[in-house]
Amino acid sequence: MASLAAAPALAETAHKPHPAAKPKSAGKKPARKPAPPPAYGDRADVMAFADAQADSLGYRREELRAVLALARPQPTVQRLILPGPPGQAKDWGAYRQRFVEPQRLQAGLAFWATHEAALARAEASYGVPAEIIASVIGVETFYGRIMGSFRVLDALATLSFDYPSPLPPGARDRSPFFREELRQFLILARENGLDPMAMKGSYAGAMGWGQFMPGSWRRFAIDFDGDGHVDLIDSPVDAIGSVANFLREHGWQRGMPTHYEVQVPNDTAARAQLLISDVLPQLDARQFESVGAQLSPQGRAHNGPLALIELQMGGAAPVYVAGTQNFYTVTRYNQSSYYAMAVIEFANTLASWRKATGPTPPSSPASAS
Repeated sequence: MASLAAAPALAETAHKPHPAAKPKSAGKKPARKPAPPPAYGDRADVMAFADAQADSLGYRREELRAVLALARPQPTVQRLILPGPPGQAKDWGAYRQRFVEPQRLQAGLAFWATHEAALARAEASYGVPAEIIASVIGVETFYGRIMGSFRVLDALATLSFDYPSPLPPGARDRSPFFREELRQFLILARENGLDPMAMKGSYAGAMGWGQFMPGSWRRFAIDFDGDGHVDLIDSPVDAIGSVANFLREHGWQRGMPTHYEVQVPNDTAARAQLLISDVLPQLDARQFESVGAQLSPQGRAHNGPLALIELQMGGAAPVYVAGTQNFYTVTRYNQSSYYAMAVIEFANTLASWRKATGPTPPSSPASAS
């Protein structure tokens, strides 16, 4: 989007006469450009990693050393991976508004119209509703518009070998996770003939329309368009099938609601008993009601465990729902109850809009938004 925004300015200046050159100030030295961040080629720990991993990753040692030597630490990645300031109040209303908004919904209608057959096939094959699949892609990348501008190799190397330190209270060192994702990325590039220096993604190393981490790409991505290879960057159809497969493999149950309405008990201790399992469903409807919670009729009839989900609203009273296995499954995509609820509410709103307006042809004004 930045390059498109800059284009009119460039076109405008192309027709203007160049101003007369100003004389250089005598004796004034030009400003020195800041030195680029150092590469990893001289780091003994990085080269030791290359030597130890080369054989298992399918690289020659010199080859893997050369690849990792080209990675550069990214201070922005180090900053973005850390949690927000301690004590910052969460606000579900503000979080929801970032995603469940008209422009993204209009883009969702156009995406659904364009890929109606693929979404229907994914729903039939994996049991995940089309609106949930479309919602994940919309929330993750605004339907391919925002897929990340960081070199994946740089991001994963930074988080593997230069994870921020010291960490703020409550944060933990996740460098072992990212070191494994770096391994998976290097295998992914070799297996698919991809240039590891050219692949772009998020600051955490997630890629493509559905923002898959390298390990998830290798385990759950599928060739859904039938062209003989998996491509989550240039094939939205592969992304549709892969999102559906990911959710099914993480426990999505066909036909099960994601959550039910619930009135929580006023007693703080009773409410704490229900919140103890966080997003993992562990209590049945009878246990909910035994401590004073009131479920909707559908929730009382639910056959399976539930979890009480608390969504804070800044200074206002929190919002509560009773989450099912399918709510928990959405949190496997991104481990946040706020994220899961945003996906679910976007999906419900998108399906409602589609029902009200009918399938939107790709050439309509809605798709051009």
